[in-house]
Amino acid sequence: MGLRINDVAPDFTADSTEGEIKFHDWIGDSYAILFSHPKDFTPVCTTEFGAVAQLADEWAKRNTKVIGVSVDKVEDHLKWKADVETYSGKPMTFPILDDSELKIAKLYDMLPADAYLPDGRTAADSATVRSLFIIGPDKKIRLIMAYPMSVGRNFAEILRALDAIQLTDKEPLATPANWTEGQDVIVSLGLDDETAKQKFGEIEVIFPYLRKTRI
Repeated sequence: MGLRINDVAPDFTADSTEGEIKFHDWIGDSYAILFSHPKDFTPVCTTEFGAVAQLADEWAKRNTKVIGVSVDKVEDHLKWKADVETYSGKPMTFPILDDSELKIAKLYDMLPADAYLPDGRTAADSATVRSLFIIGPDKKIRLIMAYPMSVGRNFAEILRALDAIQLTDKEPLATPANWTEGQDVIVSLGLDDETAKQKFGEIEVIFPYLRKTRI
């Protein structure tokens, strides 16, 4: 059975570019984003790690820690880090985990249990290691995304989804399609109209099951 939303994110201990990390301890009381890559020194991954570095202030504003996984050793990560910083123009202030033994990739169901890295391997040998997980302070998985090797991730969408998760963690609300911060939100079905008005003020009743408000 693969991982599902609301499962507890598997804990692990691994070496990283910032020393040994015990994952659940590292998350602490923050949100966390774990995002993975099949190999260092690959083009799409370089642009993605650069994008994450450029968004350091946005992650901090959202009490969110970001950690990368690449299926190589720490010494390779440290060399690649210089390329990412040159490309992005920003320091990489988040760790990259050493997953050269595929323990994390298998733990998070990105690779089958019998997967291995052949000599002279390329990124294609671990192509499915292209996943992203948003994890809450309760250590539960809140969102899962997976991308093919040829498609760079849209970190604006990841920020949008993180905003929606954090908003709906605090209030009995949901977000409609294409929602961005500041737009109307959906009132939870767990609130009747009067309770919703008391809590949020005016509500727009489109259907009995679809009521919007602005907070």
